[in-house]
Amino acid sequence: MADNAHLLIVEDDEFVQSLLAAYLKKSGHRVTTAGSAAEMFVALDHENISLILLDLGLPDEDGIALVRQLRTRLQTPIIVLTARQGRDDKISALEVGADDFLTKPVDPEELSLRDDNMLRRLSNSGGMQRVSDDLEKLLFAGWSLDIAADILRSPDGEEVKLTRAEFDLLTVLARAQNRVLSRAYLLDAVSRDSNEAGDRVIDVLISRIRKKIETNSRKPQIIHTVAGRGYRLTS
Repeated sequence: MADNAHLLIVEDDEFVQSLLAAYLKKSGHRVTTAGSAAEMFVALDHENISLILLDLGLPDEDGIALVRQLRTRLQTPIIVLTARQGRDDKISALEVGADDFLTKPVDPEELSLRDDNMLRRLSNSGGMQRVSDDLEKLLFAGWSLDIAADILRSPDGEEVKLTRAEFDLLTVLARAQNRVLSRAYLLDAVSRDSNEAGDRVIDVLISRIRKKIETNSRKPQIIHTVAGRGYRLTS
């Protein structure tokens, strides 16, 4: 078992939640529970989570969409738990970024073993990360994006103010430098934080960011529009 592993159980069935929590605590893990997507995001904002156990049938969010949202923001391993029997659900969850999949009713002993194996692999590879404090700085085109401190610095070291949605969007682009990301993918990165609505939210945010980081926002050299596909940030 990985040292100091902190598991987040996201499950709206209180009986199943308490059963899994009790077993995993008995196995030596620290456990936090959430009954909805909203509670999960609160936990992720305030706790350093090593692994997420995520039920697909939450009352306030589609589980597949939630996995996709999580994966745009963090690399914490996700094990999906669901009563859905369909093969398509399993494939969809894995395609959007889940690391493993278990069908309910879940055998607590099997779940604990899978948790430990995944955490051990991450620990051995140096891959254990903190969710709310990545201790990560992303560099692009002379700019520095400090994830831990929520600070963007210009090439001359000046701090540039960003809204929460702008910061999250720029982070996703910077983590995928030189790759084209679709508007749908980018929208998942800001959907929890942005008050904007409609299909043009990403275009609006990109325009705002360009005005802050581009020498000429009308002729961008850092964030490029790829017609019919989305946006690409140049390193």
